[in-house]
Amino acid sequence: MTRSIVRTAQAPAAIGPYSQAVVVPVGTQRMVFVSGQIAIDPTSGQVIEGDIAAQTRRVLDNLGAVLAAAGASFASVVKTTVYLADMADFATVNAIYAERFPHDPPARATVAASGLPRAVRVEIDAIAVI
Repeated sequence: MTRSIVRTAQAPAAIGPYSQAVVVPVGTQRMVFVSGQIAIDPTSGQVIEGDIAAQTRRVLDNLGAVLAAAGASFASVVKTTVYLADMADFATVNAIYAERFPHDPPARATVAASGLPRAVRVEIDAIAVI
């Protein structure tokens, strides 16, 4: 199996032994597996300040940047997983998430996590087909 590693300066560098995304061929298409993105500013490498809305927007910006670097877009996404530090944030995250997936959204799981990297409030990963 041939696989391609995606790296972009438009999203935070991996903070551990993983890739921002991996692309693998499947028949005549390619699948893009995007690692979980958190609210890190790609320029400073620091978690952004702000509430759950600001963090969610940054997470989705980072996710979009990795997708674009792989030749994909939000429209290419078929599955996401949303990890929340507090399920009380669900409605806010859901509303902002819907802005990026206005039509025919992907399948999704939302999970409460007792702890996320760097104490962020939200993390989102994705699988896309291009």
